[in-house]
Amino acid sequence: MDLGNLFVLFITFTLINNVILNQFLGICPFMGVSKKSSSAIGMGAAVTFVIVAASLVTYALYYWVLEPLKLEYMDLITFILVIASLVQLVEMVIKKMSPALYKALGVYLPLITTNCVVLNVTLNNISEGYTFAEMLTYSIAIPVGFTLVLYIFSTIRERLDSSNVPTAFQGNPIALIVAGIMALAFSGLAGLVEFTHCYII
Repeated sequence: MDLGNLFVLFITFTLINNVILNQFLGICPFMGVSKKSSSAIGMGAAVTFVIVAASLVTYALYYWVLEPLKLEYMDLITFILVIASLVQLVEMVIKKMSPALYKALGVYLPLITTNCVVLNVTLNNISEGYTFAEMLTYSIAIPVGFTLVLYIFSTIRERLDSSNVPTAFQGNPIALIVAGIMALAFSGLAGLVEFTHCYII
């Protein structure tokens, strides 16, 4: 696959087929860690590291260990163990380097282990039959899109806290309405992929 198609793949899964707004995965951290932009960036960085590292490790394990040994059916449990190990590493690093961020992320940091976004990416890398370049592009695009949406959402929620929101809509109701509007806005970028693809070709 050439650079043009890799770019289209990146744009597709960052903006159009966004993991939160289009695939509805990772909603728990999306709602829980989006009250402050600093926490959103921290969570986005942690998820990005875990996804990219987990993708590289699981991709290698699958094609160099599981497939040669005819143990493809062990991919799910193997991938979960890899993700859990990486999350523990990230948790220890953040706790040591930034106690404030560690406290702000709270329970959502260890919950990256069970974040369906991470497992979904590692499994899709195999099921879609991606080459190494496609796998790496996809594994970077997903967390970039996750972080982008999380950060935009957090800045909106910060402004909502100081706005005169009707009582019935305060908290999660207005947040979900904003998320729906964001999903509509991002879906409007669908034509961008067709235009980019045609321009590249």
